Amino acid sequence: MQIDKELDARGLNCPLPLMKTKKTLTDMQVGQVLRVVATDSGSVHDMLAFTKKAGHEMLEQQNVGKDYIHVIRRGS
Repeated sequence: MQIDKELDARGLNCPLPLMKTKKTLTDMQVGQVLRVVATDSGSVHDMLAFTKKAGHEMLEQQNVGKDYIHVIRRGS
């Protein structure tokens, strides 16, 4: 899978990972893919709810060690 942009949100607590994700997606083109790495466990639910509401596509979510990885395709 091609990742167009990466966002390192490790060490940030809610709501900062989500806020930074929203801002980053705003600066991206429709169809581009963003990979977000966070350490806040709340980001799992927050990112999924946000992508559904905002019209983006959650391609993948996984937990690797202390990291929560979210791969999101920007919608219209």
